[in-house]
Amino acid sequence: MHDVFVNYRTGDEESAASWIAGELTRRFGADRIFFASTSIQAGHRYPQKLIKAAEGCQALLAVMGPRWAEARRADGRRALDAEQDWTRREIRTALERGSLVIPVLVGKPTRIDRASLPNDLRELADCQYMRFDHRNAAADLAALGDTLARLLPDMGSEDRDARAAQERAQAKSRKKPTREDRHTRMRTRDVEQRVRGGIGNLNGNLSGTFVNEPQGPVNTGPGRQYNAPHFEGDNTGVQFTAGDNSGTVHQRFEREHRRSDDDR
Repeated sequence: MHDVFVNYRTGDEESAASWIAGELTRRFGADRIFFASTSIQAGHRYPQKLIKAAEGCQALLAVMGPRWAEARRADGRRALDAEQDWTRREIRTALERGSLVIPVLVGKPTRIDRASLPNDLRELADCQYMRFDHRNAAADLAALGDTLARLLPDMGSEDRDARAAQERAQAKSRKKPTREDRHTRMRTRDVEQRVRGGIGNLNGNLSGTFVNEPQGPVNTGPGRQYNAPHFEGDNTGVQFTAGDNSGTVHQRFEREHRRSDDDR
């Protein structure tokens, strides 16, 4: 059963009604939108189809243009005054069923004149209306679709535009780096740019001491530090540093014991 019935009058804004039905069909699917021109197949009995669809819909959109109330029949009488007028019958059926009825005013109409309505349609004047203007068609159609999606949850679950918007937001969220990711990348880039040389290998978390391009002796832990000697004269000693980098560093020079020729 269709959720929304698009009601209109022949000779009054059929193009607007077709436009509305087409956009809602694109957004929610053909199975949810009833529009007589496209929903009734060739050879089917349209009176039964029209009444069944009007009885079963959750919402009826009454598309009303400037000539809606004043359209005339061939005999000159006002079409709306005939009890068998299909536009009137469809709206009356939806009102009697307690369905949501939304007048959609097209063009210049600013309000629905209660006095111009037959008694069985007077309630239509109390229904909050929406507007459709050809010059603002995209925004008006979007607003109409949003309203139906909000008021009819079952139909809203099939909202293709809402699903597409959600997918775009998710894709954007996946591509956009978080603040922590950006900070990590900056730190990594900083290490890559600054660490060129040094002592040993870098593994794991860089939370210790790393000496980059040292220009002299360095001791980063306990134990002796042996430095390359540089002396003038008898280069027979070793210079070393005793202690570690958490306290005082003492330096001294010791001469290696050399055996005399007698000891050979």
